[in-house]
Amino acid sequence: MSLPSSDRAAAEREVLALVAAGEFLGLDETLARIAGALQSRFPHFTGVYFYWLEGTDVLRLRAHRGRPTEHVRIPVGQGICGRAAREARTVLVDDVNADPSYLACSLETRSEIVVPIMRGKTVLGEIDIDSDVPAAFTEADRAFLEKLAARIAEL
Repeated sequence: MSLPSSDRAAAEREVLALVAAGEFLGLDETLARIAGALQSRFPHFTGVYFYWLEGTDVLRLRAHRGRPTEHVRIPVGQGICGRAAREARTVLVDDVNADPSYLACSLETRSEIVVPIMRGKTVLGEIDIDSDVPAAFTEADRAFLEKLAARIAEL
């Protein structure tokens, strides 16, 4: 479920521009605005969640758009989000029902991508996106979200 390339480029520019406003708005407001833009501009992004590392062992939900989640605190290493934080790498799961570590937020979710937000080798937080479509995320999604995460890390 991909956007036409011109629409996708415009959507990506719009979201990246929100990061630039971050130094004036503060991190929580910036993340909330980015979550809203991602969820509204990318139809296959059913839920958008920003987690931030609290200490060294817990991810805490700071902003989201889409379905609410009961997972407001996730131990590093638990679930797909915890795996991405522990391994400091993007984790893409085409079928969450086939991944035994998946922490269900919604019965409708079929696929997930989690991109760590890193400064150097240090994980600061992560972008967690759910989709109701199996194998919804493309390499273009991955590349864009990794670029977005790198920009957020500069705030």
